[in-house]
Amino acid sequence: MPLSSTPSRSALWKDEQFLLLASARTISVLGNGFARVALGFAVLALPGATPGRLSLVLACQALPQLVFVLLGGVIADRMSRARLMVVADVVGASAYAGLAGLVLSGHAPLLLMCVLAVVAGTATALFAPAMDGLVPLVVPADRLQQANGLLRVGTNTSLLLGLAVSGVVVAWLGAGWALAVNAASFVVSAVITARLRIPGRRRAKATTGWEDLKEGWREFASRQWLWVVVAHTSVVVAGLNANIGVLGPLLAQEELGGARAWSLVVAAQALGTVGGAVLAVRVRVNRPVLVAVLCSFPATLPIALLALSAPVWTIAAAMCGAGVATAVGGVVWATTLQREIPEEALSRVSSYGWFGALGFAPLGLLVAGPVADALGVRTALAGCAALVVLAAGAALLSPQVRRLGGNAEPGRELSA
Repeated sequence: MPLSSTPSRSALWKDEQFLLLASARTISVLGNGFARVALGFAVLALPGATPGRLSLVLACQALPQLVFVLLGGVIADRMSRARLMVVADVVGASAYAGLAGLVLSGHAPLLLMCVLAVVAGTATALFAPAMDGLVPLVVPADRLQQANGLLRVGTNTSLLLGLAVSGVVVAWLGAGWALAVNAASFVVSAVITARLRIPGRRRAKATTGWEDLKEGWREFASRQWLWVVVAHTSVVVAGLNANIGVLGPLLAQEELGGARAWSLVVAAQALGTVGGAVLAVRVRVNRPVLVAVLCSFPATLPIALLALSAPVWTIAAAMCGAGVATAVGGVVWATTLQREIPEEALSRVSSYGWFGALGFAPLGLLVAGPVADALGVRTALAGCAALVVLAAGAALLSPQVRRLGGNAEPGRELSA
């Protein structure tokens, strides 16, 4: 079948509203690339730092994402999603500016860092469901997969740049300046997002927040493919977060050469996500949910290579391949949600998805350090890889996961 996506991509890039949305996301994710490397090494550089303290700070960042994401979904379906994203960006900027100030001052009490990590996580909880529900309001339904793919191309490219530069910035200037870059990127993102002009959304009836939450749950629970994949993702995300947030940096500091080596590994993953996003713009899939689950398996290879103390370049290559799969799966999954879920409930359903997906993330971060202390970093990494494989295999047992069909735009067919 001939490729027909190029004209549509050009039209999307000429759409002012889509361009504003893509620009805001690209800039904020660029800053996040710095924070992903900087926060871990900022904690490890503190006097008396231990793996347990690193786990605690990262868990404090992850926990409010879980606790407040359902509230974020309800708010996003009741008010302007763009306005909520601006608020979330401002809150996130304040948190990272505070973290940067503490680190740069040389006086960074663990309790205060944990409090600011909670604020940063709360901002993410407000932002994510609003962003998921905003895309269908900006682009036509027949261009959703292209829009999601193009957004990922931009954000993944900026993440790659942020990760590539962050290791150098942390090594030369310190983690505080890298965290300050993230705070500044959130401010710019808020200014750009505030320029979006999205048509007003009328509510069919006046309801309470609790009623909205229950309605969102009914939409979520009525689809087996949805809750099965979310349950699978909760285990996968816990394992991957433990690897990226705690176990990988620990092994990098002990054996691989510190922040520079680890930034190379995570940058390779980001490079893969750029290629995967480009691929996702051009492909169509017959069974999108199945493809999304199958894309989880490649993530186990770099974790296993870390556990085996493989050379840095092989770990980076495996992370690149995992990034390709992650990007394709993410675009396919986001598009499936936007097509299958009614727009008026999309942010709430998305928030249940985020709630489930992040369900074990704080626990994974919290226990990764102590487990590494007790059993060794390599043993903990092997356990993470096994969890991902088992979770993905269990999800494939669902008939709806294997069979749900898709109606993707014309492009190169990817059968699965």
